[in-house]
Amino acid sequence: MSSAIINSTIQSAILSGTSSILAQFITAYKNNEQFIIDFSQVGQFLAFAVLNNPPNFLWQTYLEHAFPSTIQAAPRDNKAEVERKEKGATPPEPQLSIPNTIIKFILDQTIGAVFNTLIFSIVFAGFGGASFEQAVEIAKQDFWGLMWASWKLWPLVSFVNYALLKSVQSRQLVSGLANVAWGVYLSLVAGSG
Repeated sequence: MSSAIINSTIQSAILSGTSSILAQFITAYKNNEQFIIDFSQVGQFLAFAVLNNPPNFLWQTYLEHAFPSTIQAAPRDNKAEVERKEKGATPPEPQLSIPNTIIKFILDQTIGAVFNTLIFSIVFAGFGGASFEQAVEIAKQDFWGLMWASWKLWPLVSFVNYALLKSVQSRQLVSGLANVAWGVYLSLVAGSG
């Protein structure tokens, strides 16, 4: 496993555990109860992050390789390119590929979102003691509610990632930070189930 995946997974686990603790704090505050950390729930979110982050990192890497965010600006003509090189001018800055950005956005908000939603529901149902068959049924029941909720946050995160950030590592960081808010939401959902 590459160091980038390992670093991203460690970062994801820390942020996921933080989300679980924040959700527990919010729940205790709302219910006017003493705040006591449920380390079992924190452990579940840590384990899920460790299991789920590497495939997501590879997914984002695949999307970037298959549909690069930027393309080299083509010279308008060969003579202008030769003159630019002779003068020692720097090459033109790469330009955002709108078609590739749209493709990545659509794939991430469909295939990526479906995968992550189903895996989350199945894994957390399993953490709750459900058999695989029961977990699949729970995932079916939870699917559209989680998908609709995810589409209130993740399209914006995907847009920022694909349109403004150049590396998969920086995208993972932005996604990780957004995942704190999303993780709090999921912790509240998982904790209420």
